Amino acid sequence: MARSVMVTGATSGVGLATALRLAGAGYEVFATARSAEKAEKLDALASERGVALRTVLLDVADPGSCQEAVDRIARQTDGGPWGLVNNAGIPLAGAVEDVDDEAARRLLEVNVLGPARLARLVLPAMRRRGEGRIVNISSLGGRVTAPGMGWYCGGKAALGSLNHALRMEAAPSGVRVVLIHGAGYASAIWERAADDLADLAASGRSPHAEIYRGIEEALRATAQLPGPEPIVRAVHRALTAEHPKACYVVGAKTRLGGAADLLGPYRLTDHLKRVALGIGEPARNRLVEYAARRWCTPW
Repeated sequence: MARSVMVTGATSGVGLATALRLAGAGYEVFATARSAEKAEKLDALASERGVALRTVLLDVADPGSCQEAVDRIARQTDGGPWGLVNNAGIPLAGAVEDVDDEAARRLLEVNVLGPARLARLVLPAMRRRGEGRIVNISSLGGRVTAPGMGWYCGGKAALGSLNHALRMEAAPSGVRVVLIHGAGYASAIWERAADDLADLAASGRSPHAEIYRGIEEALRATAQLPGPEPIVRAVHRALTAEHPKACYVVGAKTRLGGAADLLGPYRLTDHLKRVALGIGEPARNRLVEYAARRWCTPW
């Protein structure tokens, strides 16, 4: 019997590519979508690619929707999915003081509480079987924080901490919990984040309007980056490896950028981030500017 995997946020980006890859590899994929319209488009795309998957409606911020989705999958499997890929997420751009409570709560519901809630719902069946995989998709933003992206980066950092605790808690039951950190690929979330910053800058209400322009430009430049295939391969490895790594750090930027942010003095890393985003004093030479733009942003 094929192993079943639930993939959230499967209508675009990493989630879509992951769902299609796993379906092509023989997994029984339950791919989630927020609306019936998106689910229909996902079904049609899967048919075009010659793979079979099942779509499930899900809003990860809604506890009732999460319960209903997991219950539906449980009825079609051995009590629940063998694997869960927590990919669904939203961007949130803006200085800490410019983001209101409602927007911050929405981000935390989707990017932090949603993945934890789904893990809580699927774990009992995994524990009964004595095996299972939970893969949480984070980003370099969970390790590197940039001005104007504090809430997003904070949410990813929180997801990482929860992942590490859950990994240790679930290990005795045979369930493996894996974190994926990645950066350096094109994603629609950065375009949406850039739109948020443009709106904030145009509103005339923010004291940070000037710095938003540099951050917006850097975010829009991500459209020229390659696709998410390296992340998708890491997810596949996390699901298939007999002994998966606790954390897959994907790409040179993720490895070096995360290390630099952890080890470098804040005076230096803060300066490099400002250079990368065109904020304040420019770099004194092109090499510093290149290094900053290449390694010191969380996307």
